[in-house]
Order: sequence, then structure tokens, then C-alpha cells
Amino acid sequence: MSALSLVLLLLGASVLAVVIFRRFNLPPVLGYLLVGSLIGPHALNLMQDVTRAQALAEFGVVFLMFSIGLEFSLPKLYAMKRIVFGLGLLQVTLSMILFTGLVMLFGVSWQIGIALGGVFAMSSTAVLTKLLAERMQLDSAHGREIMGVLLFQDLAVVPLLVLIPSLTQPPKQLAMLMGIAVLKAIVVLAIILVFGQKLMRKWFHFVAKAKSSEVFVLNVLLITLSLAHLTELAGLSLALGAFVAGMLISETEYRLQVEEDIKPFRDVLMGLFFVTIGVKLDLQILLGLWWQVLLVLIALLTIKGLVVGLLSWKLGASPGNAVRSALWLCAGGEFGFVLLGEIAHLPKGIEQVALTALVLSMLIAPFIVHYSEKIVMRFVANEWLMRSMQLTKIAAQAMGTEKHAILCGFGRSGQYLARILSQESINYIALDLDPDRVREAAGAGETVVFGDASRKESLVAAGLMRASVVIITVSDTPLAEKILHHVQALRPDVPVVVRTGDERDMERLAHAGAAEVVPEALEASLMLASHALVLVGIPINRVLKRIRQTRAQRYSLLRGYYRGATDRDWDEVEERQLRLHSIWLTPGAAAIGKILGDIYLEQLGCEVSAIRRRGIRAVEPSPETLLEEGDVIVVLGDIEAVAAAEERLLQK
Repeated sequence: MSALSLVLLLLGASVLAVVIFRRFNLPPVLGYLLVGSLIGPHALNLMQDVTRAQALAEFGVVFLMFSIGLEFSLPKLYAMKRIVFGLGLLQVTLSMILFTGLVMLFGVSWQIGIALGGVFAMSSTAVLTKLLAERMQLDSAHGREIMGVLLFQDLAVVPLLVLIPSLTQPPKQLAMLMGIAVLKAIVVLAIILVFGQKLMRKWFHFVAKAKSSEVFVLNVLLITLSLAHLTELAGLSLALGAFVAGMLISETEYRLQVEEDIKPFRDVLMGLFFVTIGVKLDLQILLGLWWQVLLVLIALLTIKGLVVGLLSWKLGASPGNAVRSALWLCAGGEFGFVLLGEIAHLPKGIEQVALTALVLSMLIAPFIVHYSEKIVMRFVANEWLMRSMQLTKIAAQAMGTEKHAILCGFGRSGQYLARILSQESINYIALDLDPDRVREAAGAGETVVFGDASRKESLVAAGLMRASVVIITVSDTPLAEKILHHVQALRPDVPVVVRTGDERDMERLAHAGAAEVVPEALEASLMLASHALVLVGIPINRVLKRIRQTRAQRYSLLRGYYRGATDRDWDEVEERQLRLHSIWLTPGAAAIGKILGDIYLEQLGCEVSAIRRRGIRAVEPSPETLLEEGDVIVVLGDIEAVAAAEERLLQK
């Protein structure tokens, strides 16, 4: 098979597998492993030249370790030192000891036992970080524990890459070889770190002066592969040199640019690496060893789960958070495959069992995470008490407030919004999951409490039944849909304003029941356009008119206003201004079961701006819309027209 044919085969199969796995929200890593197992010599045997692919795939590990080095930050490490060098160190050490002992019980040598212990001690940084981000739990108590343990595991890979190859030597020579390897590592790292810092910054500054993205990318590849080659010449691994290269660049101002430039190379080559791992899967051997695979899988999940859970609890975490951390970290990870590839003379059967157990653990990891909260609530007795105390705090803050705003999220957008509401003497209560932010903001007098806005009980405790508006300040569409679902179920008449980063989600959120969706991209464009038009000489009144027109087209609710008690002092002219009014179709309302167009509200001088109901577009509804009980009709008109419309819609 030619090189081009091999590349085309790998690319085609990988694209197909990753698309399918993405569709089912599964990690792409598993797609690459499946591709390798199918096209390898033990299945379809389409990839005949495995050694050529493996040689190329080694660079995937190089760039993965380079990326880990880029993320290495001494300030970040220091800030999380208790978790990283407490829970993280103990988890890796104790897991390796237990797995080594367990493997030795089955007659395997202690050298292979230590190596397999390192393999099974790892968890998936890529999968777990993504899941934490999607669930907005990076700043939660268990999220910080998980990130701290993952950070130490990433660091532990470096010494393990030095240790594991040395374990294959005879016991008499092992101590001497290990000592030489450690000494080499210290000398090489010392030379690179002492002299490399200043040279790296000056060299990147010199290359950046060329102002060529092509040269910059070539330079990143040169630095990464050069240091990897240097450590290989010293008898160490390629990955160690790449890690050091990443560390050096992380201390320069070019780190973010380098990270973006290297990402495509890293992802493609890492995919190829996992394909070559999948090639090793021999289904015929596995069919005869299925019960061993099952036992190893159960042992992996159980031992790691117990180690993480008990250590987390002993180090001060609540029982609930300890169980959460255990469930998140119990599966294997991608670095397990990297370390498994470093074990020389590993018996075929043991390799197949370990490899398959890792694959299966990563496959079920997202499902364990999905059900982790239900497991915690089911088996941790005091979790209900802690949840009740949290809700009590929220309710205490919201007690006595009426017609207030509920802010879901108290980041930058939420804080700016809170200031505007305060200036207008509008009460609000904010829910946020960042404990540090909540503590600091509450200490400064802000009405913010720790709570999950996506939970029905948190919204009720925040006074949803008395609130006048709910504002979702976090640009997270799945979270917004959860909140909208609860609001529609509990209080369908209350308007919900949603922030979104992508204008494509506007229709989706409107269908979920949002009264208005504010896209960040549109607002940023309007501000950019207004400043640019003024600077090129367009009169300010024309600019403001254009902005108003654009907003009116996008935000139908901006064509009027909701009248309140403070509006009664306006003069007669203002009395004729258009205003918005929400009409809730309560049981027995005349409009229930009728077609919107058959009510002829336009004859009264009224326009229907929105209908809020799950499954129906929130703005500019069709005249063929069938009105149902519980619908909230938002009408636009003057005071007389609005009153007439309400009478026609509700009259018995």
C-alpha cells in the first residue's frame, strides 16, 4: 500500500467514525479506536503497513505532550497545590500500588504490574474537561477536585514515560539504569530550563518580526521536534522533550498563538495515534478472554472510584462531592494508551485485556457522569439535607421580594445587569454556581446566592412565583432550555429574556418559550457599526435611527413598553403612545380554542407581538395559530386598544 493510499484510508475511515460518534455525543477517541480495530490486521486487514502508520502516530503523542506543557502554569499549579499535590498525588500513588498488587496476585511480574498500575491510574483529561464545561461545573467543588487530579495525572505521565521503559531490564541492572535515566533527565531538563527561557523568548521575538503566520507555524514545529529529538538522543522519550518545549513557550507572550497554531496538527496526529492503538485489538483473542476483560473493567472502576472517593472525603470534601469526584474519575483515559504503548515485551493476552478494559471504561464514562447526580442523591444520606439548606438560603434571600428579577448567572453580564436594575430601584436575586464569586459579591452587598438555576427547586426558592421577569445571563443554550422548561411548567406568564452567543439559536430558544433572545453578535455589530458610521461622517441622528430600525426588526418587543405605576404621571401625549401588555388566557377565557386570525384584534388597533408557549414561535405568530389555555398573548397598542383586546380575549 502506498503512502497516499494509507493516508486516504485513515482519513476517510476516521471522518466517518468521528461524525457518527459525535452524533451520539460520544468521545471521538472511541471512534478512532473503532476505526483502527476494523481496518487492522485482525479484522478487515485494510492497513497492511502498520509500522509506517505507527511511526507517524508517535508524533501525535509528541504534540499531545507539547499541549500539556503549554497548559502547565506555575501560578495555576500553586493556586491548586492542595488538590494537585494532595488528592492528585495520593490518587495516582495509591492506585498504582493497589493495581500492582492485584496484577501480581495473578502471577504477573512486579515490573509489568507497576507499568499497568500507571496505565490504569490515568483518567481522561479531554473527555472530563469537556463534560465539566458543558455542565458548567468547572468552578464547583467537585469540578475543582477533578481538575486538580487531572492536572497531577498529566504531570505524572512525564516521570512514568522515563520509568516504564526501564522496567524491562533485569532486576540487577534496573536500579542502575533508573538512576542513569533520572540523572539524564535532570541534566537535560536543567540545561533546557536554565538556558532555554531567555533563548526561547528572544528567538520567538526574532521570528515574530517576520510577520508571517507560515514562518511562525514552521518555527513552532521546529522547536517542538528539536527538543523532542534532543531528549531522544539523551536516551529519554520524545514526549518528554515536547513537554519541556511546551513549558518553555508557556512562559512567553506567544503561548496563545502557539496553542491555536499547533491544535490542528495535534488533533490530527492524536487521531492517528488512537487508530494505531485500535489496530492492536484482536477480536478473536478477546472472545476467549471476555470474562477477564469484564473482571479488569470492574476492578478498574471499583478501585479507582473507592480510592478517589475515600481520599476526597478524608481530605475534607463532603460525602456528596466525594462520591461525585469518584464517579467522574473512575474510568481510564487517553494517557493510559500512551503508557501502554511504552511497555515492552508485554504478553499479547494481557495487552488485549488491558486495552479493551480501557476502551470500554472510556465508552461508559459519559453515562456514569450523566447518572452521577442521581446516584449521589440516592445513596448519600446527608445530600438531601445539604440541598435543603442551600434552598433555604436562597429562599431567605428572596423572602419578602415581589415583582423582582431573577438573574440566572452572575458573571460579567449578570453583574452589569444587576447594577442597571439597582439604579432603577428594581429588586433582583441572582443564582450562580461559582462559590468564590458568590462569597465576594454577597460580601459586597449584592443579592446573589449559590444555586443551580437549571433546577426547578432553586427557581422556586428564588421566588419564581412572585417574580416579574427571569433573565438568563449565561450564554449556554442547553442550560437556557432547561430553565425555560421549568419556567413554562411553573409560571408560564412570566417573561424570560435569554442571552445567546449564536444567532442561530434564536429560533430554538424562542420555541422553548423565551420572550426575547438577545444575540451577542448582533449587539456587538450594532455598536461597531454605530461608532464606524459616526467616525466616517454620518450624522448622529441618522446613525441612531438606523440602529433603532435594525433593533425593531430583530426585537419585536422593543416596539413598545410594558406600562407600570410609575408611568401614570406622563402627559396626555404619552398616554397615546404604544405600549406592550401581557394577557394570560386563564381557564374559561373566550379566546381558548379559537384561531388567532379569527379574533380580529387588528380591528381594535392592536397587534400581537408574541405568544409564549412551548412549541410555538415566541414572536410574530401566524394568524393560523390555535390559542390554548395558558397561552400568554403579548399585544401592542395604545391604552384603549389594549383594554379592548384584553376584553375580547378574556370575556366569558
